[in-house]
Amino acid sequence: MFKVDKEKLMSDIKNILLDAEELLNQAASASGERANELREKALYQLKQAKEKAADTQALVIEKSRQAARATEDYVHNHPWHATGIAAGVGILVGLLINRK
Repeated sequence: MFKVDKEKLMSDIKNILLDAEELLNQAASASGERANELREKALYQLKQAKEKAADTQALVIEKSRQAARATEDYVHNHPWHATGIAAGVGILVGLLINRK
């Protein structure tokens, strides 16, 4: 669920930014009231992209907090397992570093 939401939000942001870029390019070649209208639309699109990015950031932060809480709970409930896993990972990393 998280991955689909994140991908959709990122896709929406990219589309909004592309639309805003196109509007700014049109505004550069237009003049007068039409240029002002296109600039306003582009600014609105950029504001939407900013809001979507903030939504994505909030979602990622919440999921990270949940993962950190789950990890902390596991470590507190199974300290020896966590120590064993950490030691195993440390040994593997040490072996990979010394492999050069």
